[in-house]
Amino acid sequence: MNFDGALLEDWMRDHYHDAAIDIGSSGVLDYSLGEVRKLAGIEPGDLDEIVFRDSPCLGRDDLREAIASRWGDGDARRVMLTHGGSEAIYVALQTLLEPGDQVVALHPAYHSHVSVAESMGCEVLRWRLREEDKFRPDVEELARLVTARTKVIVVNFPHNPTGATLDLAGFRRLLEIADNVGAHLLWDGAFTDLVYDDAPLPDPGLTYPRAVSIGTFSKAFGLPGMRFGWCMADPELLRAMTNLRDRITLSLSPLLEYIALRVVQRADVFIAPRLKNAEANRRLLADWAARHEDHVDLPLPLGGVTAFPRLRPWRDTTDLCRRLGETSNILLVPGRAFDHPSRVRLGFGGDRGQLSKGLDILGAEFAASLQP
Repeated sequence: MNFDGALLEDWMRDHYHDAAIDIGSSGVLDYSLGEVRKLAGIEPGDLDEIVFRDSPCLGRDDLREAIASRWGDGDARRVMLTHGGSEAIYVALQTLLEPGDQVVALHPAYHSHVSVAESMGCEVLRWRLREEDKFRPDVEELARLVTARTKVIVVNFPHNPTGATLDLAGFRRLLEIADNVGAHLLWDGAFTDLVYDDAPLPDPGLTYPRAVSIGTFSKAFGLPGMRFGWCMADPELLRAMTNLRDRITLSLSPLLEYIALRVVQRADVFIAPRLKNAEANRRLLADWAARHEDHVDLPLPLGGVTAFPRLRPWRDTTDLCRRLGETSNILLVPGRAFDHPSRVRLGFGGDRGQLSKGLDILGAEFAASLQP
C-alpha cells in the first residue's frame, strides 16, 4: 500500500507547532487539563483510582452508552471508540472496500477521505463543491455520479475547508441517493456541533442502516491532543473492523476513556463557549472580508470553523502563506492543499485577538500587492 504525501499534513507539520498567530487550524480554542477537570468535575482522587489494564477493543461500555445516547439511537452496540476520527476513517474504509471498488467522495476533501481508497486500488469519483456555486453542495450532481457499482459514499458536513453544509432536505436526499444503490455512507461528522444558523443535522445512522458516522474531540470540543474519537455503525461491521484494529492499535487507554466519559456527560459545557467564540469570530471575519471585497471572495461558512476565501491577485497562495509564516509567524494554509491554489484555509475558531491581528497583517498584504 502506497500513500502520496498529504499536502495539508506536510504543511501543518512544518508550520503548526511554531506559529504564534494561528489562523489556519480547523479547531476551536484548546482546553487545558485543569480546565477539563474543572468543567467535567474530575477530582484528583478520581484519577488515582484508574487501573492501567487493557480496555475492551470496542471501548468501555458506559462511554459507548453515553455517545450512543447523545448522538445515536441509544444502542451502545453500534459504537466503537477510536484514536481520533482518523483511525475510524482508515479502519472503516479498509474494512468496507476491496481493490476495484467504486467510491464517491466530496472534493475538496480532507486527504484520508480519498487517499485510503486510492491506495487500495479503488476507483474514486469526485463529488465537487464548485466555486461558482459558492461551494454549496448539489446533491443532484451526486445522484448523477453514483452507479450500481458505488460501494461507499464519503462526505463531511459541515465541510472542511469551506464550511458548507446540507439543509435537512438535502440531507434526506443524500440518504435516498445512497439507498438507491445500496451504498454505505461514510459520514465524517467532526463539525456536527459547530453550526450557526440551523440546528445540527441528525446522525444518518438513525434512519439509514448502512451509515458509518464518525465523531471526534478534535474540533468542537477543543481537545485535539486527547486523540479521542468514535465510530457508529452496524454492530457486525464494527466487529469486522476489530480484525484490523487487533493488528494496529488494539484499544484506547483507560485514562483517556475515563476523561472522555466525563467530557461526553457534560458535552454542552465544553461546546457552548467555543461555539459562542466561533460565532463572534465568524462575524469579525465577515466584516474584514467586506472591507477588503476587492481582494477577498469569502463564501460565508455555515458550519465548522474554517473558511475558504479566494485572495486576489494571487493565483497560488503558497508563497504568500510561507512568507507570512517566516515574517510574522502566522499559520495560514495554502489552498493548494485542497486543490484550489488561489484560496487559503482560514481558521476562525481560536483566539479572537490572534484572529484580528492575523487578518490585519493579511490585509496589509493586499495593499503591498498593489505597489509597483
